[in-house]
Amino acid sequence: MTSATSQIDQHIARLHGNGRLRVWSLIITFFGDAVALRGGRVALSTLQDAMGVLNVEPGAVRTALSRLASEGWVEREREGRLSFYKLSDQGKAAFDEPTKRIYAGAAPDWNGQWTVAIQTRDKADENAAARLRNQGFVAAGGRAWLKVGRVAQGLPDDVFAISGTGSDLPAPLLALWELDDHAAHYSAFIADWQSLSAPGDLPPADCMAARTLLIHDWRRIVLRDPGLPDTLLPAGWIGQEARSLVGQVYRGLLPGSENWLDANGLPAPSRPEALKRRFNVLRNIAS
Repeated sequence: MTSATSQIDQHIARLHGNGRLRVWSLIITFFGDAVALRGGRVALSTLQDAMGVLNVEPGAVRTALSRLASEGWVEREREGRLSFYKLSDQGKAAFDEPTKRIYAGAAPDWNGQWTVAIQTRDKADENAAARLRNQGFVAAGGRAWLKVGRVAQGLPDDVFAISGTGSDLPAPLLALWELDDHAAHYSAFIADWQSLSAPGDLPPADCMAARTLLIHDWRRIVLRDPGLPDTLLPAGWIGQEARSLVGQVYRGLLPGSENWLDANGLPAPSRPEALKRRFNVLRNIAS
């Protein structure tokens, strides 16, 4: 067993050691990272194999897919005795903005524009709140939310949003972004993954396992971070170091993991240039 393989085993153990595993969330990570650029559809058996390298049982995969289908995230298709799954239109729409944030290569560009969103219902809607957070909003008190950049597409129905410009950010307002908490998450991510910054010659299955876990960890951290532009961040912001590291590890795992996907029956990437742009492009939050 190589040192890198041993480290991947440790990551898998950590995955299962962090309380009850949300298999559905892990499947969403795999869909967004590996399946979306390869036709968007995957066989149940391939999903089970992909989760199997992470020590997730086939029955748990079927249960998670049933939940995702019932909630409208995925659709099931049958071809003879085989089952295939693909993201629904709802699932695809929900992926657009998070995908830009996950795979951006640097802090976003910015033209000084802000968006204020107000939830119009008296009773808090946790699903709406989660969607706002995933789009980069932070709670500003009461039913008000604040985001750097123009109004996002696909806001919840009960949200009213307005936009304006300005670059003078008072310190009490900056505190809404809880940068110390985000910095702690980025520091932990670096500590967990820096040993795989040069993964070496790993078996394809190990590369696929590590790639899925890497993006799963990164997705949960970066989507909690509203993603302020450099202009509004402290000097030497650790989030940039973490973003540089995830890009380095991802590129090292890419050849082997793509070989695994080829060998397990997924079609070739429909947009290979999009795969190459991951972690190499700037995300413009004002567009």
